[in-house]
Amino acid sequence: MQHCGIEVKILNKPELDPGFIPIHKFNETFLKTASEPFLIAIERNDKQIHVKSTFIHGDLAHKDADFYYIDRLVKFELWHKGGFRIFIKGDDDLFQKLKAAYAPGGSREYDAEFFGSIYQTEFEIIKCDVLPEPYEIKKTLGGHFKGNRIGVDFGGSDYKVAAVIDGEAVYSNETVWNPKINSDPDYHLSNVTSAMKEAAAHLPRVDSVGVSSAGIIANNRVLAAQLYGQVPKELFNSRIRDIYAQAIKEIGENIPFEVVNDGDVAALAGSISMGRNNLLGLALGTSFTGGYVDKEGHLSNWISELAFAPVDASPEAAADIWSGDIGVGVQYFCQEAVIKLSPAAGISLDDYETPAKKLKAVQILLDEGHEGAAAIFRSLGCYLGHTVPYYYDIYKAESFLLLGRVVSGKGGDIILETAKKILREEYPEVPVEILLPDEKTRRLGQSVAAASLPEHCRCE
Repeated sequence: MQHCGIEVKILNKPELDPGFIPIHKFNETFLKTASEPFLIAIERNDKQIHVKSTFIHGDLAHKDADFYYIDRLVKFELWHKGGFRIFIKGDDDLFQKLKAAYAPGGSREYDAEFFGSIYQTEFEIIKCDVLPEPYEIKKTLGGHFKGNRIGVDFGGSDYKVAAVIDGEAVYSNETVWNPKINSDPDYHLSNVTSAMKEAAAHLPRVDSVGVSSAGIIANNRVLAAQLYGQVPKELFNSRIRDIYAQAIKEIGENIPFEVVNDGDVAALAGSISMGRNNLLGLALGTSFTGGYVDKEGHLSNWISELAFAPVDASPEAAADIWSGDIGVGVQYFCQEAVIKLSPAAGISLDDYETPAKKLKAVQILLDEGHEGAAAIFRSLGCYLGHTVPYYYDIYKAESFLLLGRVVSGKGGDIILETAKKILREEYPEVPVEILLPDEKTRRLGQSVAAASLPEHCRCE
């Protein structure tokens, strides 16, 4: 298979998506003949700087491949780390193309507007001779169990609650809701408050609250989230940014709390339950997100929105409805991926109203022995097997933990088995282990882990 003149060899292809080109294989092939240095630094909140060094060809014959490679790399790092200012040291023509791509009317206009908006500043791409020095702030959230704690995990199709006393879950439950199609802030606040009160009813008192939330979170505030995508901007700023703090006030004053991105909490859940660090948690649910626990057991403070990070180098890859970009994770590792592949599997989902119901319908067919449904999950496993080596190059994580509704039941086992097969056959040099927790942890583990987020509690 070929893209931008780069020939990519693939042994295992997703049976329902044979045009898939793993971006990891594209990059490996590209870098074999690239030797001209190209450096990137990305600045985000609190003056944190992420630096990435790589190579390009820098000749006329590879100009399209050079730009494609750098365009995808910058896109990945933005959605991996976050940022609003990009520093470039390298080929001037590539710099000019990148600057045009992120300018109004450019191919990455959505990304520039998005990050400029959440960081409330102008998005910039700057050419420089000397890059700023790397700088990151590490968190020590999670793993705190003393006292009576509430943990809540808010996803796009359901929310999960847990009441935890001294590390033991005394109550857990899952409730369906539809935040992504509702524009009324009162609907959202009512559900968030109900979730808190539901868990509080099973505790003698509430000492702390931990929240796992889809979206981009900073300082316990919601900067952006598809959960609340239908809420008008002015109401989002006044009613949604501090929605979790508002809800917690309904169950008590001055309760310590922490709000963290759900990908990070997925990683924390794995780290706690399995006693492992250097772990990448992947939440395959309504959307797709990742979170990393480093070798010292610290959570990252990266945005971890892998839904928008590229994984497929095919020029015919499916487009993301939000950004319009193609080949990004949301179309490969969540319920949207299941829906995307259903027509090729001979499955019609027109009779089901919501994405969650469509996923459930496919899972029921799988349980009934439907071969097309099995092919969907084998294809997802193939995507995963080809993408884990890419994530390994980025994170150097030794363990990958799969969580979320897409890996619930038989589908999760098929995804895991297929991914492991591809790793054995095509990437034997990648030293990783992919893990599935038990069924209860797959669905409810994040809410229990969320309860351990606050370091302080009122019991002290």
